[in-house]
Amino acid sequence: MNHDAYSDAYIKGILDEVKTVAMVGASANSVRPSYFVLKYLLSKGYEVWPINPGHAGKDILGQKVHASLADLPAAPDMVDIFRNSEAAGQVVDEVLAGGRLPKVIWMQLSVRNDEAAERAEAAGIKVVMNRCPKIEYGRLSGEIGWAGVNSRTLSSKRPSLKSGFQHRGLTGKDTS
Repeated sequence: MNHDAYSDAYIKGILDEVKTVAMVGASANSVRPSYFVLKYLLSKGYEVWPINPGHAGKDILGQKVHASLADLPAAPDMVDIFRNSEAAGQVVDEVLAGGRLPKVIWMQLSVRNDEAAERAEAAGIKVVMNRCPKIEYGRLSGEIGWAGVNSRTLSSKRPSLKSGFQHRGLTGKDTS
């Protein structure tokens, strides 16, 4: 896998397939990126399980915070890592040792660990590094264009409106 350039189809496939997300490094601080990514993913219908040992047992945006991946009720479809690149390797090792493998490991903007990505891919897990699912969802759905940002996607098709305020889906199908 070329982790310097992901195809739109690869990213879109992941965002369409994933239903549950474990967010490692979730924050209760409303100005932190992990907070507004968690809020955004919830608004798009994803089930998000925040992971932060310092907030375990509390709630962030109505979601119970877990201390670790091992404390989750089930294997998530995706593990979204809001930690630095070195810590991302430790998270991947925890995922692999836990036995409940996700479909995807996603490392946030500026987070890249090629060795950890190789280990995850060897176990059959898709990997995305140095990207944000909120930005990618907005770009691929056309939402990011509402703010005047170039989505790098040209289409003569109007995005299909899904339920909710300015909620456009990736697949064009209403899954509510």
